[in-house]
Amino acid sequence: MLLSYLGYLAVFGSVLPGKVIDGVVLADGTRLKYRCNGFLSLILLISLLVIGVQAGVISATAIADKGLQLLSAAFVFSFIVTLLLYISGRRSRDHSSSLKPHLTGNFIHDWWYGIQLNPGFLGIDLKFFLVRAGMLGWLVINLSVLSKSVQDARLDQSMILYQLFCTFYILDYFFYEEYMTSTWDIIAERLGFMLVFGDLVWIPFTFSIQGWWLLKNKVELTTASVVANCLVFLVGYRVFRGANRQKHVFKKNPKAPIWGKAPKVVGGKLLASGYWGIARHCNYLGDLLLALSLSLPCGISSPVPYFYPIYLLILLIWRERRDEARCAEKYKEIWSKYCTLVPWRILPYVY
Repeated sequence: MLLSYLGYLAVFGSVLPGKVIDGVVLADGTRLKYRCNGFLSLILLISLLVIGVQAGVISATAIADKGLQLLSAAFVFSFIVTLLLYISGRRSRDHSSSLKPHLTGNFIHDWWYGIQLNPGFLGIDLKFFLVRAGMLGWLVINLSVLSKSVQDARLDQSMILYQLFCTFYILDYFFYEEYMTSTWDIIAERLGFMLVFGDLVWIPFTFSIQGWWLLKNKVELTTASVVANCLVFLVGYRVFRGANRQKHVFKKNPKAPIWGKAPKVVGGKLLASGYWGIARHCNYLGDLLLALSLSLPCGISSPVPYFYPIYLLILLIWRERRDEARCAEKYKEIWSKYCTLVPWRILPYVY
């Protein structure tokens, strides 16, 4: 099942039409090209799955019924892939920014963080491919869980709310897939176990914990709680999407207006307007609010559905600290000026 899914993404991701985006300029002056056809790949896959279910070829609840086996397979596959990446990276004699090996001599460190920035396989950029697999896999798991809840006559308001939020978030991700090409994961993180496991296991299986939990637990939501939940989602989405869009547009055109005004730029490199003039990592705030909104439909009777936002809070603070250290080293006094101008890290007046 897992290999068939990845095979589908590899084949159709290569042949389906899509906007070809130039990546950021790498240290050696080169730029990778990304075919952003994830939305079309998603529509086609869901259509094929619906046809398969209607024809009786596959079961709509197959993933929900075999979630643990699929999780185990994804974990083993991630381990194998990262070992192959480690071996291939060590043998590489390529000196380009994308494929030059970065070895510390510490096997655990190199295996965890990766050796090469943008390794590929048969012409496929693996980093971009794997994050697409994780996000689309999250949707497929959710749809199977939804089918299971219908089959077991457990579909309720909480499950519908959770499914609507997740589906909108994932569809939006693929509609704006090109924005992914300017994120830190794509432009700076090397491909090791941390990213491979995160894409193939962590995203699809832990981000869907709320759905799995709702299969076994019934939650009664008041009208006020539903309205509040929707507000958290909408505010989180506005901040998350708005901040990422501003960053992406700025990298493509540094003179493009932000909120109707000329952008304020520190040292000719760092955007200090819009959301990026409110906090240095304002997009993380939006991400955290979205994560919280996906858990709120589960009520407050158990901490289990809140694993995702709690984990994300820890992860983003850790990542923010790494980002800050790297930016301080890269931009030096320009970064100091930016921090003075924008003193808040994620949440204004709090952190």
